[in-house]
Amino acid sequence: MSYLKRLRATWFPDEYHGWGRTRRYFEGWYFKVVSPDERHAMAFIPGISMNEHGYRHSFVQVMDGKACRAQFHRFTAEDFRPRERQFGVEVGDNYFSGQNMRLALPGISGEIRFHHTTPWPKMLGAPGIMGWYSFVPFMECFHGIVSLNHSLEGKLIIENAEIDFTGGKGYIEKDWGRSFPRAYVWMQANHFDSHDRVSLMASVAHIPWLGSYFIGFISGFWLDGKLFKFATYTGARKYLKISDEEVELIFKNPQTELRILAKQAAGTALKSPISGEMTGKINESMQATLQVELFKGGQRIFEGTGRNAGLEVAGELNLLEK
Repeated sequence: MSYLKRLRATWFPDEYHGWGRTRRYFEGWYFKVVSPDERHAMAFIPGISMNEHGYRHSFVQVMDGKACRAQFHRFTAEDFRPRERQFGVEVGDNYFSGQNMRLALPGISGEIRFHHTTPWPKMLGAPGIMGWYSFVPFMECFHGIVSLNHSLEGKLIIENAEIDFTGGKGYIEKDWGRSFPRAYVWMQANHFDSHDRVSLMASVAHIPWLGSYFIGFISGFWLDGKLFKFATYTGARKYLKISDEEVELIFKNPQTELRILAKQAAGTALKSPISGEMTGKINESMQATLQVELFKGGQRIFEGTGRNAGLEVAGELNLLEK
């Protein structure tokens, strides 16, 4: 029965995939919310962790992107209650779905509802952002996009202060598998100076593969209702250069080209999975900026700078530039 649940979930990346798993497994969702005045940018990460010995616990990790601090709230495995045949996860008294999140954490409470969500479109043989790689059972880490862009409604009480997120913007993604990649770059933004209906997610990662590895990449640039895809499985090419201050990233399809210059900024440490256990550490900023250009048929159709951008640059980075 658990196998059938996992098989069905392959076609629904937002739903829980860990049915029947007992060891060396993690799954987590990433809810980013930014208030309309942009004074508050936060991420809430509910999930489940199972180490190689079968010890399990659930958690809600909280990141305050403006204050550059994070908290890790640990719960029992029994506190983790995913819904069947839909995306909905309870962790203790907290609830997360594609429509809303309700929080009851130390120092943080309230509810935020999500409107006009923008899921990654499904296609035959490609249920999500990973394309046909979604069906490869031995992948180290799977990735899914729940919503590239949506509006927020609701308030949170944070350390006795009421924060109104109504009119703000949100983003939701998720990861599941054994471990985060040995090396990767990830970036995301949906606040741009030149256009209001824009969202960008891009990632380049070291991917173990049949005793060797390859450098895989996926990116989605959503512009006024249209999604431009760049990925290993689309036959796109990539160029990546990393320095202490910047990440330069270029994707090229036959007719489209995406150029990104990410400027690094102050961040904070988050816990990450290693063989299912949340013992790793990564640094994420939510104050980075992304200078973005999109070309179609050789003509530039978008130019702008993204702010409140998430940026992670982690691991043995020299592997990624090959």
